[in-house]
Amino acid sequence: MATSTIRSVFMGPRLRRLRRDLGLTQADMAADLDISAPYVALLERNQRPVTADMLLRLARTYKIDLADLAGDGGADHTARMQAVLKEPMFADIDIPPLEISDIAIGYPGLAEAFLRLYTAYREEQLALAEGAKSLSSRGGLDVNDPVAEVRRFLAARRNNFADLDDAAERILHGPADTGWFIERLSSRHNLRVRHLPPDVMLGSVRRLDRHRKEILFDDSLDTASFNFQLAQQLAYLEFEDEMSTALKAGQFSTKSGELLAHRSLASYAAAALIMPYSAFAKAAETRRYDVEALARQFGTSFEQTAHRITTLQRPGSEKVPFFLIRVDPAGNISKLLDGAGFPFAKHGGACPLWSVHGAFKTPRQIVTQWLELPDGQRFFSIARTVTAGGGSFGAVRVERAIAIGCAAEHAGKLIYTSDETGPRADAPTPIGVACRVCHRPTCAARSELPIGRELLPDDYRRLSVPFGFSSD
Repeated sequence: MATSTIRSVFMGPRLRRLRRDLGLTQADMAADLDISAPYVALLERNQRPVTADMLLRLARTYKIDLADLAGDGGADHTARMQAVLKEPMFADIDIPPLEISDIAIGYPGLAEAFLRLYTAYREEQLALAEGAKSLSSRGGLDVNDPVAEVRRFLAARRNNFADLDDAAERILHGPADTGWFIERLSSRHNLRVRHLPPDVMLGSVRRLDRHRKEILFDDSLDTASFNFQLAQQLAYLEFEDEMSTALKAGQFSTKSGELLAHRSLASYAAAALIMPYSAFAKAAETRRYDVEALARQFGTSFEQTAHRITTLQRPGSEKVPFFLIRVDPAGNISKLLDGAGFPFAKHGGACPLWSVHGAFKTPRQIVTQWLELPDGQRFFSIARTVTAGGGSFGAVRVERAIAIGCAAEHAGKLIYTSDETGPRADAPTPIGVACRVCHRPTCAARSELPIGRELLPDDYRRLSVPFGFSSD
């Protein structure tokens, strides 16, 4: 950081923490810095700003990096607190932005405690919501579902981990291509990359052999998958501290849930290396969230790109909030990320009228759809099939469909909602979350009777829908 860019800042709590970490009294620090002990006390109580000269003295005396010492003035905590305080539960509390900034800068420990409490509250609310749906649909609460634990963990944080994004951008000095990953693994970790046939890999696509100092890869991986595996291995080697910190803030009742969350964080970090937050967010807005165009720009697959789009919720630089769902031809949900407030069914299949289930009829073609839920909420989604596996003749391929979407209010920012004539708003398809909680009486695709509704007799009249029930 150049001296000319350093301003006087109030950093009392940080200065106090630094002194205590060094095991110094106020008198000791005063002697080291050639100032008076009462002046140190004033600095620590934020009654005097830390000047540029004082920052330089601190950096030279205690061999501290000036950028780390000056920090960001609480900008990260300020942005995160402002995002949290927009929640409806705080709507009746008038907190001026300056007060939020004062708390974040002057009392970073208190700000962090507030943010941790809010995140824990969000996880509990999500768990209660899932529990209520589980009780009504399955007759009991499934408290040890590791997949549900990870979904709560991600949803409570809006699928964004700014520390991992920051860590990735710190080590990048340009695009991270295959050569960059291989060179860094070699120079920083003394690891050589080797490609081996699938029959030698015995079902693995990547394996770290510490004894031979090699990372082995299945040679049938395509370029996007190979780069992602390189990035994920690098994340395990270099970002373990950031991932461990994020995991400690989670609430996991099962070891499997914690392991799945750890894997999700490594995948997040891999995406952050291949698609750095700042560059990707800028490109996403420029290209109006054109997933295929973004995939070509960053050399990623459609699924990797769609997944990354759901993570663009860094406090202070939030973009369009998206949800993502991945299903197989049987309707099984294998991936679920909600950053847009879409009320996914926690158990059972999704609505068959949603185009994500019909995307298998038109492989690798994007299908757009406006959706309307029974309560009137509207969303816009795009769906497309993706292929996993393959790479050689006879290799197993798995076809799945992915849908990402956003609330109708954000749809105008997407390239998919316009044509040559300008913005387009097609008639929405009425869908439900799941048949058991959908009360639309005229749905011909219904597979179950709604909870709390009585079936109408068909002695004298047989309706055209599978289950006839009163609409009042």
